[in-house]
Amino acid sequence: MTTPYQFAHNAFADALQTTFAHLNDGEESGVMVNVAGRVMLLRRQGKLAFATMRDSSGEVQLFALAAVTEGFEDFAKLHLGDWVGVSGEVVRTKRGELSVKVTSWVRLAEALHNFGDKWAGITDYDLRYRHREADLWANPVTRTSLSRRSEVVRSVRERCWAADFVEVETPILNAIASGSDARPFATHHNALDSDFYLRIAPELWLKRLVVGGFERVFELGRVFRNEGVSPRHNPEFTMLELYAAYWNYSDMMDFTEELVAGVAMDVLGTTEVEYQGRPFSFATPWPRRTMAELTSEAVGEDVSVHTPHERLTAMLAERGVEVHRAWGPGRCLAELFEAACESELWNPIYVTDFPVEISPLARRHQTDSDLTERFESYAVGRELSNGFSELIDPLDQRVRFEDQARLAAEGEPETMHIDEDYIKALEWGLPPTAGLGLGIDRLVMLIADESNIREVIAFPTLKPLSD
Repeated sequence: MTTPYQFAHNAFADALQTTFAHLNDGEESGVMVNVAGRVMLLRRQGKLAFATMRDSSGEVQLFALAAVTEGFEDFAKLHLGDWVGVSGEVVRTKRGELSVKVTSWVRLAEALHNFGDKWAGITDYDLRYRHREADLWANPVTRTSLSRRSEVVRSVRERCWAADFVEVETPILNAIASGSDARPFATHHNALDSDFYLRIAPELWLKRLVVGGFERVFELGRVFRNEGVSPRHNPEFTMLELYAAYWNYSDMMDFTEELVAGVAMDVLGTTEVEYQGRPFSFATPWPRRTMAELTSEAVGEDVSVHTPHERLTAMLAERGVEVHRAWGPGRCLAELFEAACESELWNPIYVTDFPVEISPLARRHQTDSDLTERFESYAVGRELSNGFSELIDPLDQRVRFEDQARLAAEGEPETMHIDEDYIKALEWGLPPTAGLGLGIDRLVMLIADESNIREVIAFPTLKPLSD
């Protein structure tokens, strides 16, 4: 059968279910429609055939009769997964099923692979992720989660616009790996005969735009980190990076919690939900606790960036954490926080006042020069966002970059490079500014009630199949 080049489709399943909800059992509407989608179930009963057709909006039954339907025998032999275009009258069968009584039909595309068990769909995780195009049809929850992602991104964007942030785009290829202390992906530009890195974060570019006079900027885009793959990590993921001149980290915390709670309201209609079977609340205000306070409570004694290095390393050893020789007290405190209490933070909370040692781009705290005005928000035991009052002093920034270079020389793999262009930008003058990085994938996981990041990324990174 030759497949057509087009089909005059004019009705969707969900709209039919709503529009013709009034039909009684056995009643005909007299309304002819053209519907199109995939055949997901098909059964024949003598001179009758019933098919469940699924389109992008939902499902509707196709009701074929040998005496009415053109090509009835071929219709009854359709493969599960075949795309069809159907013309017919909207009716409700005697058994109460809203249906399109098939007058004529055409196969739009043939499915050469099946869609798995008709009740369970495709259950092979590797197949689901490698062939998301099949997963979307076989497992409707996948479509729901990815639709939630679209709704979240739209809401984030619209709320940023409403707060007078200008959306911008910055380079993905960077001459140096900058913007965060993570391992980059490297590539080579043939025409320029130069090595480049896929961006770890757009942070430094965005702050240069603030220097240039854009007082509020944001970017929604992909970033790349050459690190592990886990239920919480994908090598490429989506970040909201946002900067506001004249704000400090407290202002940015105010904005962040209202943004996230607002997105929840836009998408779910509530801030009170369940995540993986446990109550979870996006409601504001979110608690604000210092890293030292939370860690002290978790370990049962007062600890801080000023605790002797030997004591911090001993406490880490007790928890099975191997201490790198390049770690100072600040990094040790952060590692102790992660080991002792991070996983217990369920409802959204701000962890504040991070050590300078692990915050090379954050401004020093006004009351303790060994700390910074930095926060991270946590929810369901994982980091959701990171933000701080930005370091605006080019001299201090150079010292921080040099400290990072020293750590790299001592074997620390996750450090930042010295970015001379960024330092020069600071020399032109960056006003007091606060920044935010928000993980869109992790936010979608919360909104969509998914425990694995792969479920909210259309095509997650997978190891290539061997030949």
